[in-house]
Amino acid sequence: MSDDPFASLSNPAQRALAAAGYRDLTQLSAVTEQELLKLHGLGPKSIRQLRELLAAAGLSFKEG
Repeated sequence: MSDDPFASLSNPAQRALAAAGYRDLTQLSAVTEQELLKLHGLGPKSIRQLRELLAAAGLSFKEG
């Protein structure tokens, strides 16, 4: 199993998160879905997958 929490995402989504400096799920709980959708490479499917990953870890996106 990979140590990368984003390994299940598409390659463009992984690159977008890495380029924006996101390395773990806790960082994503500080941003809204809308903020992430502005990143090139992240779309509705990636957001849905991230939402599921966050929920599994007991986290969620920032409300807003």
